[in-house]
Amino acid sequence: MNALPAFTTLGAGPTVLMLHDVLGGHLTFAPQVESLAAAGYRAVAWDMPGYGRSTPIDPCSFKGLAQSCIDLIEALKAGSVVLVGQGVGGMVAQEVVARRPELVNRLILCATLARGFDASGGTEGEPLPELEVGHGLSQWAEFNLPRLVGPGALPEGVLLASHAMAQINPSAYRRINAEAAYFNRQADLERIHVPTLLVAGEFDRVAPPELMKPMADRIGRSCTLAVLRGAGHMPQLEAPEDFDTALLGFLALPRLLH
Repeated sequence: MNALPAFTTLGAGPTVLMLHDVLGGHLTFAPQVESLAAAGYRAVAWDMPGYGRSTPIDPCSFKGLAQSCIDLIEALKAGSVVLVGQGVGGMVAQEVVARRPELVNRLILCATLARGFDASGGTEGEPLPELEVGHGLSQWAEFNLPRLVGPGALPEGVLLASHAMAQINPSAYRRINAEAAYFNRQADLERIHVPTLLVAGEFDRVAPPELMKPMADRIGRSCTLAVLRGAGHMPQLEAPEDFDTALLGFLALPRLLH
């Protein structure tokens, strides 16, 4: 059995577990950890295996990442959790729901798809700087981050995103990004029966609203799609107030309405 992934937690109440993107870490949900705790939730943000202080898993697969998340949920002794996933974290969340639906009571999928995508947001043929061991993704962020965020992005959120990317182990990024290209849970969308919120950034080039809308349609009447204006691929950092308003509003809805 792999070691439990590292995580940060704040607050008390129903557990909300946040899963970051391949381009992030627990810090990319820092605004939500504070706002959720203030609203009466136990906010938990993990470091995906291979990120931060979390031990890598081998083989690195979505099955393995989902199992690490399942192990963490069970260790938190919360029964079931609200599961939030952004980007590749949203793919892990879909894998968890497909494998252990009883562990998730609400689902929030942010800037993600049900099939593989190029998490870099780059266009074919554009060279990326060499990722050097010990340098995190700071060089990568300098080259690509401006193309990932929207024109209305909060500058402080972009700085936090850049800081989080600088902490990423390039080897972990390469392995998980390669796995993401082959992810496919499209056939399982109709099997998601918990209340679900999809959050898209208006200017996201990786998981644009026009690709997330069919996901909402396939999940059905238990699903709501929110599009955050001015935001790109990291809405929770680019527009944290709007994101938190959508998130907390969704969590406050009686489950009976879904």
